[in-house]
Amino acid sequence: MDNFNRRRFLEGAAATTALGAGTIWAPAVHAQSAPAYKPEAGAKLRVLRWSRFVQGDIDQYMKNVAAFTAKTGVEVRVDNEGWEDVRPKAAVAANTGAGPDIILSTNDDANLYPEKLLDVTDLCEYLGRKYGGWYPACEAYLRPDGKNWIGVALGAAGAMLVYRQSHVKAAGFDTFPKDTAGFLKLLQGLKAKGTPAGMALGNATGDGLWCNWLIWSHGAMLVDKDNKVVIDSPETLKALEYAKEMYATFVPGTLSWLDPNNNKAFLDGQVSLTNNGISIYYAAKNSKDEKIAAMKEDIHHANYPIGPVGVPTESHLFFNQMIMKYTKYPQAAKEFLRFMMEQEQFDPWLQAAGGYIAHPLDAYSKSAVWTVDPKHTPYRDCVKNMRPAGYAGKLGYASAGAGADFIVVNMVAEAASGSKTPKEAAERAQKRAERYYKV
Repeated sequence: MDNFNRRRFLEGAAATTALGAGTIWAPAVHAQSAPAYKPEAGAKLRVLRWSRFVQGDIDQYMKNVAAFTAKTGVEVRVDNEGWEDVRPKAAVAANTGAGPDIILSTNDDANLYPEKLLDVTDLCEYLGRKYGGWYPACEAYLRPDGKNWIGVALGAAGAMLVYRQSHVKAAGFDTFPKDTAGFLKLLQGLKAKGTPAGMALGNATGDGLWCNWLIWSHGAMLVDKDNKVVIDSPETLKALEYAKEMYATFVPGTLSWLDPNNNKAFLDGQVSLTNNGISIYYAAKNSKDEKIAAMKEDIHHANYPIGPVGVPTESHLFFNQMIMKYTKYPQAAKEFLRFMMEQEQFDPWLQAAGGYIAHPLDAYSKSAVWTVDPKHTPYRDCVKNMRPAGYAGKLGYASAGAGADFIVVNMVAEAASGSKTPKEAAERAQKRAERYYKV
């Protein structure tokens, strides 16, 4: 955990100590009883959420939905869309005042239209007290004014380096490199052996976030703590030179890769290393294709290496749950989210997703999902350790817009591929970002 997250966590999650060993699900000592949300008469809810990459996720989610309906009588319709489709549909709903009552979205999309979202401070404070505190990134994303919550954190799809252990050993490495210098040598060794790596450089909502790690690991950032755009910097140029060397080892085609592409390439044997959630391993474990199933023992996970900045710089795909202010059923919507986040529903969902979702509340770090398979464990602390996408500035309209516009990803792609020099790519990113972060 870097200093930003450590400070925020110690300030905001002191209640964690109230949970003793073996009592993970016991409410904290000072936790209040659950808020009394009484669903409106005749309430019906529509939920828009991103499509699953792990079948267990949606299966258990829908079981929980059915349990909610059985308990409350509230009918719930769930629509599934790809990550890239949820964002524009959510924006349309916010601007027109019509559409789903609840939207499960990504990163800091909630900050694009905070005034259109229902205040859920009472719900978040209750959950935080009961389950050991929210991790700092959750507050950064969904508590932009430091007081009111505009959404309920769901967690994150952790991004780790997924690799074939036998191929890494064949490239001359008995252990996975822990720094960027060693990592580059590994990539070069994999290419020399004909088992290259590949990472998404298209507008991939989740898998393009490795570009944040890249610039942060070299001490660069899009904006500083005062929200001043500082991407055109010597640190960025060093990161982009490193990106060029990385790209030279990649399998062809990564410039157009979106979120599904690296999963397919890895399981097809086209690449032996990529950045991804646990979904590749999950697919191998559950595949009926003997060739893919045989791969599961060889699949391992590692944290991103530490760069010249000297500290971990993790970036993961954050998930939020927004209640639209136009809903006719705010009490039913709050009760739905409360129900879904309680241990009786949330922990079985975590386990069914097989480690694909990293939890946002500290108590769930003791869930059995993180120890039932040691290959799950690297994903456990993703939300705890992550930096928010708008680092090092304050999240809001500007950070959300810049993220949705893929400014950092596009800059890395331009420099890595040689379509622009690192300086040209950084200058273009600077100008694009300044349109959002207006002085």
